[in-house]
Amino acid sequence: MIVDNVPLPVAGVFLLCSILLVVFQPRRQSIPYAPGPPSFPLIGNIFSVNLAQGAWKVFTRMKDQYGDIIFLHGLGTNVLVLNSQKAVNDLLEKNGTNYSHRPVFTVAGELMGLDQSLALIPYGKEWREHRKLANIALSSGSVQKYRAIQEDLAALLNRDILKDPDDFFMHVRLAAARVVMSVTYGFPAHGIVEKYIIHAEKTMKIVTTATVPGAYLCDLIPFMKHLPKWLPFMQEAIHGKNMIDTLVDRPFEHIKSQLASGTAADSLAKDLFAIVGGNTESEHRIKWILGTMYGAGGEATYATVLTFIMAMALNPEKQMKAQQELDLVIGTERLPTIADVPNLPYVKAVIKETMRWNPAFPLGLARRSGEDDVYEGYFIPKGTIVMPNIWAIVSESNPKYPPQEFIPERFLDPLVPTIDPSVYAFGFGRRYCPGRYLAENSVSIMISTMLAAFTISPPANHKLEPNFSENMISYPKPFDCRIAPRSEKWARLVLQRTEQQEMRTGILAGTQ
Repeated sequence: MIVDNVPLPVAGVFLLCSILLVVFQPRRQSIPYAPGPPSFPLIGNIFSVNLAQGAWKVFTRMKDQYGDIIFLHGLGTNVLVLNSQKAVNDLLEKNGTNYSHRPVFTVAGELMGLDQSLALIPYGKEWREHRKLANIALSSGSVQKYRAIQEDLAALLNRDILKDPDDFFMHVRLAAARVVMSVTYGFPAHGIVEKYIIHAEKTMKIVTTATVPGAYLCDLIPFMKHLPKWLPFMQEAIHGKNMIDTLVDRPFEHIKSQLASGTAADSLAKDLFAIVGGNTESEHRIKWILGTMYGAGGEATYATVLTFIMAMALNPEKQMKAQQELDLVIGTERLPTIADVPNLPYVKAVIKETMRWNPAFPLGLARRSGEDDVYEGYFIPKGTIVMPNIWAIVSESNPKYPPQEFIPERFLDPLVPTIDPSVYAFGFGRRYCPGRYLAENSVSIMISTMLAAFTISPPANHKLEPNFSENMISYPKPFDCRIAPRSEKWARLVLQRTEQQEMRTGILAGTQ
């Protein structure tokens, strides 16, 4: 069949391309868009950067050419990258009404069901209900009750490292997961916890891949969600949904049964049920608040503690300085506690520098503009994905303290102020992480007790080179180092701490 001397299939292709050119091109504006890489018809410049792999470093290099904000567009999607703390503050902090929305993730959100989680739930009334509950249960005052369990689990981490220092990656993984499971659901350190950890780790790999803007073409072209289920991305979505549902449902059903029988230990779950009761609507909110904490809560702790271990192996003089402070302030007869950390300024600086040197979320969690806006003379269309480039913030040039070097002293110098990592490590504005205080305590006690008990050194047979993954969460890639007790006395103190703990609570034996 021929239409105007053009074969029908060819005419259809031309028609489709014409529609796409109209729909997917940014609309013309008298106010310019922010600068960005060269653009091409239809696809714009959206593919000039791989958003799923190390984009933060590319955007940071682009800052010299394009400035503090960079605009990408194509296939109907607009992306604005914020390359400075000022831009982040101006938009995400000061204009939270417009920039507290999350991007619409067709695959992760709609097909996998993550749009029910506190992290991705749309900004609005239901989000505020979730957030209100989380803020009450995870306030700086409320999390004080979990200090003892965090200290106990840090002691268990030290014992595991003492017995098998070569497997420190797994020990840190287990410690981060145990803290989250114990605090979130009240589970003991052993027994029931272990059966969840491997599943959670596999699920989070799926989640962190799927929640990068542009990870799936379906996120850029949403009508693809109606394509056949046998397509690879649809199969991935089905698998992801099953994994996420199991992650959220299985521990929740367990804690519900414990609450019903009166055997539930103190936990975030128990607190939330006490606040709102157990009707269907509130149960759904509680389940997804807990699931969000459980799924994502341990990842930043895991990444940060591993980064600390690498940093100490590379910087023995900084490690020694922190240990001297610990010995002076705490003494050599016990391990530090969370309450000790405020009295350890250099140790605190080491923790801050660890978070700055390689941030766990170098590109932050993306936002979306709710309405058209103008910033610094540039037009930001409604629906633009806004990405805070934390890597660019921590990489700001400093003549006294080079950003690529590990220098805790930068946080102790009143003449050359450095942004505290807590400003960017836990998100911005209205969508900052409600688990911030809990996470800060976990990281602080794990790092301070490891500093007190161990000496971390580079491997004996080869040079240690910093190397980090380039996914949404940036972890150190597998590396070797030597971890040994500072002395026989410290080895005994580590064992005595866990023995006393086991006698007191039975936590190491898996009883409650």
